[in-house]
Amino acid sequence: MKILVINGPNLNFLGKRETGIYGTNTLEALNDKIISVAKEYNDEAELDFYQSNSEGEIVDRIQQAFNNYDGVLINPAAYTHTSIAIRDAILSTELPVVEVHISNIFKREQFRRKSYVSDVSVGVISGFGINSYFLGIRGLIDHILQTEK
Repeated sequence: MKILVINGPNLNFLGKRETGIYGTNTLEALNDKIISVAKEYNDEAELDFYQSNSEGEIVDRIQQAFNNYDGVLINPAAYTHTSIAIRDAILSTELPVVEVHISNIFKREQFRRKSYVSDVSVGVISGFGINSYFLGIRGLIDHILQTEK
């Protein structure tokens, strides 16, 4: 089972930016922990990671996932609230996608409460810090296993 983990803009600055909201873990440390959680949960899980600050590059990567991955875990970050292009890319691949957010986007500024990705995702996890990724990867693995039956 192959899963692509995509992180959107500014997540390369994890551990440096707004640590009160996003914590002190770097993206590299977070990725290592996601691998560990996924392998503990299902040792057949293979994960690849991608981060970009560019909307078009994220769209390209989602499209490249078609026929190459069984699912996508995505934190679209600021593009959550603005990107119809990312939404359409997810729809076009028909891959199961789980949307995750470190902060609870529904408790933040009004403009952050709308997600263009949520309704095309099999699930959304928001507000549990980096644990959102761990809950999300487990949920995605379960979903993939259930659909393979």
